[in-house]
Amino acid sequence: MIRVFAPLVSAMLLAGCMSQPPAPTVDRSSGQMRPSTVATPSGPGYYTVKRGDTLYRIALEHGQDYKDVAAWNNITNAGSIREGQVLRVAPLGAVTTAAGGAVVAQPVVTAPVVETQSLDAPGKVVSASAPTTTSISSDGLKREPRGGKEPYSDEAYARLNRSGEATPKTTLAAVDPKSEPKTEPPPEAKPEPKAEPATAIGPDDVAWQWPSSGKVMSPYSDSGNKGIDFGGKSGDPVQAAADGKVVYAGAGLRGYGELVIVKHNATFLSAYAHNRKILVKEGQQVTRGQKIAEMGSTDSDSVKLHFEIRKQGKPTDPSLYLPKR
Repeated sequence: MIRVFAPLVSAMLLAGCMSQPPAPTVDRSSGQMRPSTVATPSGPGYYTVKRGDTLYRIALEHGQDYKDVAAWNNITNAGSIREGQVLRVAPLGAVTTAAGGAVVAQPVVTAPVVETQSLDAPGKVVSASAPTTTSISSDGLKREPRGGKEPYSDEAYARLNRSGEATPKTTLAAVDPKSEPKTEPPPEAKPEPKAEPATAIGPDDVAWQWPSSGKVMSPYSDSGNKGIDFGGKSGDPVQAAADGKVVYAGAGLRGYGELVIVKHNATFLSAYAHNRKILVKEGQQVTRGQKIAEMGSTDSDSVKLHFEIRKQGKPTDPSLYLPKR
């Protein structure tokens, strides 16, 4: 009997399982839960690191202290930047652009309007000078002023003559035309001579001087030399071209050898390359004419001083700012 019911029970259980509805499934392919993308900053004030870049060169190319660039980007190791990394190369707030590029116009404040009314306006009393008082009698006839009459006599005649003489007579003094002062026309204004531009003072009031007394070997060139090369012998003094702060001193920029960079203000940097010995430290304040290094031939085929002036990080012709020799 057991053998007969066992296959029957198994068949009933199998049929019951097949009759249950399938488990619900959820299609997540069309859902809105997608990984969020972080916007990468770009535009003025930012720079994308390229292959071969160093933090020192990036700072030099943008006219900044490499320590400031590291601080703005939370970089603790100057050699840890990587290709494709976006760096802030300008202080926060240095580049301000209105949203949409629109110019916000400020309302023009004007003085309060002065209300003017006609003198004939109702309710206004216009004051006038008081008329001369004239006495009028009750019969409507003018009685004053009266013209007095008196009989002729010698005393009356003399009195009338005296009253006539009392009236002051205006006398005109004769003026000698020769004594009148002569008025000469004002002298013609002569055009002032045009002042020659001061070569020792730059647009940002930087007083420049020559960094070396050596002969110029190679002048500035837009397509080649980005500065001025001075000749000399090893150990010749290299002087600061203007007052400023040393923002770099070392050999971390390929092609410059032992290099000193001085920041003069928010616009100008000066660079002194291929030195034999550096005599200043980063963060040190230097004055114009101070000896900051000794001429050498590091990373160069000859002894020379390569000198650059950079405006907003871009090389510019130093002869535009240095005084004439």
